[in-house]
Amino acid sequence: MTNSIREIREADFLLVIGSNTSEAHPIIAMEMKRAVRRGATLVVVDPRAVWMTTIAEHHLQITPGSDVWLLNSMAQVIIAEGLVAEEFVAEQTENFEAVQAAVKDYTPEKAEAFTGVAPDLLRKIARQYAQTAKAGIYYTLGITEHSHGTDNVYALANLVLMTGHLGQRASGMNPLRGQNNVQGANDAGATPMYYPGYQRVDDPEVQARYERAWGRELDPKPGLNLNEMMLTMGEGIKGIFVMGEDIVLSEPNANHLEEALAGVEFIAIQEPFPNETMRFANVVLPSTVFAEKDGVFTNSERRVQRVRQAVKPPGEARQDWRILCEIARAAGIDWDYDSPAKIYDEMASLAPNFSGISHNRLDDLQADGMTGLQWPCPTSDHPGTVYLHSDGVMRGKGLFQAVSYRPPMEVPDEDYGLFLSTGRTLYHYNAATQTRRETGPVAKHPEAFVEIHPRDAQQRGIEAGDRVRVSTRRGHIDVVAIVSRQVRPGCIWTPLHYAEARANLLTNDEGDPVTGTAEFKVCAAEVTRLGEGPELATTFRGNYYSTAGPGA
Repeated sequence: MTNSIREIREADFLLVIGSNTSEAHPIIAMEMKRAVRRGATLVVVDPRAVWMTTIAEHHLQITPGSDVWLLNSMAQVIIAEGLVAEEFVAEQTENFEAVQAAVKDYTPEKAEAFTGVAPDLLRKIARQYAQTAKAGIYYTLGITEHSHGTDNVYALANLVLMTGHLGQRASGMNPLRGQNNVQGANDAGATPMYYPGYQRVDDPEVQARYERAWGRELDPKPGLNLNEMMLTMGEGIKGIFVMGEDIVLSEPNANHLEEALAGVEFIAIQEPFPNETMRFANVVLPSTVFAEKDGVFTNSERRVQRVRQAVKPPGEARQDWRILCEIARAAGIDWDYDSPAKIYDEMASLAPNFSGISHNRLDDLQADGMTGLQWPCPTSDHPGTVYLHSDGVMRGKGLFQAVSYRPPMEVPDEDYGLFLSTGRTLYHYNAATQTRRETGPVAKHPEAFVEIHPRDAQQRGIEAGDRVRVSTRRGHIDVVAIVSRQVRPGCIWTPLHYAEARANLLTNDEGDPVTGTAEFKVCAAEVTRLGEGPELATTFRGNYYSTAGPGA
C-alpha cells in the first residue's frame, strides 16, 4: 500500500476493484464505510454484487477478465478531456507518450462491448476519479489472479500517475494483503528474486553485501516462482519443503498437482494443523500458531508490529524459526540465532527500508502507547512512513507502462458455457484448516456451494438447494446450488475453502508471464443438475448469501 488504512476514512473517492473487501478484509472495509458515511463516493468494480456494492454509488458489474479494457478506457477519457495532472506527469514521470498512444482507441463506446459498462457511466467515473484530490484505488486478488494480472496492475498504476494521485494523504494505489503477515513474508525475502527489503538477487552490489554478511557464495539467478514450482513438480523438482501453505487445496489444477506430488521423492510439511497436503508428506514438523510465538507481523500498510508468546506450544510443536535453525545446523550451516529479535536485527542491518526498526524500539513505542512502525524507516529516530512518495517518486520517476487487452486463457464455449470465478467468504479463511474446526463458522457456511444467476439456473433446470456438478476441462466438484443475482448472467462463483469440493480442481494453472500467478479468477465451466436437496434449500438463508441476493 502506498497509503495507510486510517487514511481511507479521509478519502473523497474510493475505487475498489477486484476486492470483496467486507468479507476478505473486514477491518479495512470498516474504514471504507466510515468514508461513505462522511460523504465519499464509492465505486466497486466486480462481476459479483458483493456486500460493498450495497453502499456504493456505482457498481460496475464487468465481464470477468475485461479489466484492461475498463482501465484503459478510463485513461482514454482522462487524456481526451484534458484531466491529466500535467505538471506532475512532466516532472515526476516518464514514458507517458507510450500510454497516450496505447489507449487512444480504447473509447468507452468500444469498451462497452467487452466490459458491459455503459459509456456515459464510464466517463462519469473517470472524471470523478481524475477531478477528486483525495482519490484512492484499492485492489486485491480479483486484479492479480489472471493471466494478465501484471497488465491489470500496470493499468491501475497508469491512472494513479496521470492524475497525480500519489505522494499525498488518502490517495495512492493500495493492494490489500490477503493473509496475516504475507506482507512481512515478502519484506523478509520470501520471493524468488529478492533478498530482504526488495533488493534483487541479481544486483551485484546487493549480492556482495549478503555474501559478506553470510560468509558464503550466493547464486545471483532468481529462483522459480510459485506457479513455476507447481508446474515442474516431480520433474525438475524432486524435493519440497512446504510451510504455512496447503498447496493441494490452494493451488490451481489440483488433479495435475497431485499427480506431480506423487513423483516427488521427499516432501516435508511444517504446519500447526493437519491439512490436505500432509497426505503426501514424508515428514511433518509441528509448528506454532500466532499466540505461541514471538516476533513481528507486518500488515498491509507496511506497519511492523510486535507479537509476543502468550501460551506454550503443545507437545512437540516448536516456533518456526527454531525449526528452521535446527534444519540449517543439520545441513552444516552455523546459524547461532537465539531469538527472533536477533534475526530481525540482522535483516534490518542489511535492508535499508528496515534499518530503524528493532524489537526493542517497537517495545519502547508500545510502552508509550504507539503501535508499530511503517517502513521505510531508515534510522533509529525516524518516525516511519505513513504514506509513500511524499518527497517525489521513490524510484526517481514514475514509470508509465503501456498495456493492451489480452483475453483470458479460457472463455465460455459450447461445451463449457459459463465463466467460473473463485474466492473467499467471511466465515472461512483460505484453506480453512483453522476455521472449519470451529462450530460457529461451520454453522454459517457448512458446505461448499456455487452461485448461479436465475437465468442460467432456469436454462439448466436448476433450483435453489439442488445438488449440482461444476465442471471444467480439469475436473469437477459436486456442491449445492445457490440461485442468486449476486452473479451476473453467464457467470458462476464458488469459494475455495472446502477440501471435499476443492474449487482448485477446476481452476486454470496457466500463469501470468511476469509473476507466474495462475488464473484463478476466470475459466470456462459448466453446471449440471444432479438431484434435489430440499433440506439444503434454506441452508444459507439468514446469512449474507441468499437465494435472491442484493437488489433482487
